[in-house]
Amino acid sequence: MADRAAVEQILEHAAAEGRSSLTAPEGRAVCEAYGIPTPAERLATTAGEAVTHAEAIGLPVVLKIVSPDILHKTEAGGVLVGVKDAEAVKAGFEKIVENAEAYDAGAKILGVQVQQMLTEGQEVIIGSVTDPTFGKIVAFGLGGILVEVLKDVTFRLAPASTAEALSMIDGIQAAEVLRGVRGADPVDRDALAAVITGLGQLVADFPQLSEVDLNPVLATAGGATAVDVRILVDPEAAKEPVRFTQEEILASMNRIMKPASVAVIGASAEAGKIGNSVLKNLVDGGYAGEIHPINPKTAEILDRKAYASITDVPGDVDVAVFAIPAKFVPAALEEAGRKGVAGAILIPSGFGETGNIELQDEVVAIARKHGVRILGPNIYGYYYTPENLSATFCTPYDVKGGVALSSQSGGIGMAILGFSRSAKMGVSSIVGVGNKADIDEDDLLTFFEHDEHTELIAMHLEDLKDGRAFAETAKRVSRRKPVVVLKAGRTSQGAKAASSHTGALAGDDKVYDDILRQSGVIRAPGLNDMLEYARGIPLLPTPRGENVVIITGAGGSGVLLSDACVDNGLDLMAIPPDLDTAFRKFIPPFGAAGNPVDITGGEPPSTYRNTIALGLEDDRIHALILGYWHTIVTPPMVFAELVAEVVAEYRAKGIHKPVVASLSGDVEVEEASDYLYDRGVVAYPYTTEKPVAVLGAKYRWARAAGLLPNLSRR
Repeated sequence: MADRAAVEQILEHAAAEGRSSLTAPEGRAVCEAYGIPTPAERLATTAGEAVTHAEAIGLPVVLKIVSPDILHKTEAGGVLVGVKDAEAVKAGFEKIVENAEAYDAGAKILGVQVQQMLTEGQEVIIGSVTDPTFGKIVAFGLGGILVEVLKDVTFRLAPASTAEALSMIDGIQAAEVLRGVRGADPVDRDALAAVITGLGQLVADFPQLSEVDLNPVLATAGGATAVDVRILVDPEAAKEPVRFTQEEILASMNRIMKPASVAVIGASAEAGKIGNSVLKNLVDGGYAGEIHPINPKTAEILDRKAYASITDVPGDVDVAVFAIPAKFVPAALEEAGRKGVAGAILIPSGFGETGNIELQDEVVAIARKHGVRILGPNIYGYYYTPENLSATFCTPYDVKGGVALSSQSGGIGMAILGFSRSAKMGVSSIVGVGNKADIDEDDLLTFFEHDEHTELIAMHLEDLKDGRAFAETAKRVSRRKPVVVLKAGRTSQGAKAASSHTGALAGDDKVYDDILRQSGVIRAPGLNDMLEYARGIPLLPTPRGENVVIITGAGGSGVLLSDACVDNGLDLMAIPPDLDTAFRKFIPPFGAAGNPVDITGGEPPSTYRNTIALGLEDDRIHALILGYWHTIVTPPMVFAELVAEVVAEYRAKGIHKPVVASLSGDVEVEEASDYLYDRGVVAYPYTTEKPVAVLGAKYRWARAAGLLPNLSRR
């Protein structure tokens, strides 16, 4: 059990002295209070005391300066390692104090820490930092050059469970070093995990601990010991963003997405104006609720009565779409707030994205006062197809389906709309979030989680306003529905200046990558990938195991498909002898039955049919990847029709396995791919990577959702 009272007393003492950091002895005491082992040590205020302590602890020892004003002890010449005898301890004490005074003449020197010297073990770094997006996170990596230069480090939200801590240890590229190489004993993974979980709980209990560095931690076969401890304190680090409860989010979002009435503030009869486009799309899109144009200069727009103010509209109004210049929004929002609208859809730009933070803060304050939720500003609007709702200045969209999409960028929103239309992808919703002054991805996830019309959520984002809320919500949602994220800004701009190693390491995209994975999110590397995942994942049945088999008519495709499987974390099944014999009954002697199963290119349709049927029928095979090569013996549409037929035949028998296909050949393979896709087989022409990437994304979701074994995969 953690000794919270002991930590509280230490922090109160530091606060009373106005300090923003803890001394090394205080750091050790904090660690001890949370079960984190540290070396034996004592504080010496004189050279004689240092000798006495060293002899009691056992020589050799390590000497370290203790000063609240000197965080980087090594830089100040305040560390001596391997001090072997009493004379060396005495001289070392005096030298360290002298160095510290030369480094910072005004530093308050409390003494010298005499510490047990540990000579064995693998150095690792374990730390915590207050990330501006995700709040408290814990970090783990190997010590020395591997972590500082190669950035071989993993992150998780704090507090971390034991399973998450173990996944961090296994998740670094150099994990094999910890398992023991060249005859070395493996380290105690459970002991390391206990340090990670203890630290995570510490910073969760005391969020004012802005940064904690345990560096190095020495890991051995018998345990793990934090040799050096650095702790920074900042009351600002304990602050949390404003959060709404699930119930509050759903109450507002249900009215926004399923409104009984919509007002368009700034509605216009003039073609080409945003207010005209929004109103026309609501009407032409088939929305059946009440539509109220708001314009003080006219009595009627598009055969609908216009009102000078939203307050003049009879009855309730659920949503107000703002199509007026930014400077007029606050006054109009006051009126909408008094009317009791649930959502203000702010299309205009001219707010935070242009540097006008004050105006954006003003409208948020008005919305908070009246209990209004803001979508935007600086957005294209939103669609919700179950209600035929096109509250946008873009064209209406009416292909209904189970995919919900959102984008932070208007340009990306247009790409989403265009792809969806071109691919005939059924969507439940397309939402622009823009500046995210209020409503963000967390709110959307909460609504889509409960929306019976949504099967998968795909989101483009450039940042997260409240990463912790998003991660916690995504972890809950992704157990039931796949969540795909395209995070823009993946490239590192360099770590920000930080006073700890952990803080410096947490400055790039790796934090997003690890925590999104921790939350069960499928991360897409690019825009087309996100859209193809969104389109393909719902079509694929959830696999029941890890065994993937490739059946191909071209050896070259088989090699590339095998590479793609490795890249996407898929397991190529080791074909057992009886299954090898079964496949060989259908392929020519010069074919290859292994995995890939190479039926060769000159085979008739029956060879494809028989081998695919065998792959679907055998319970040991869990997913099929088909590689087709255009031949006159089996033309593209013949291949497509037979694949669709045999897959449908086995689905009718209750056998549902994911099947994806790569088609190589002349332009006829395009039509064949479309034919297959329309029948539930994810198929692409001219690429071996895309179909396997979609299958890999389905597998990543299934593992994260607990639907498959081996959840420790990276």
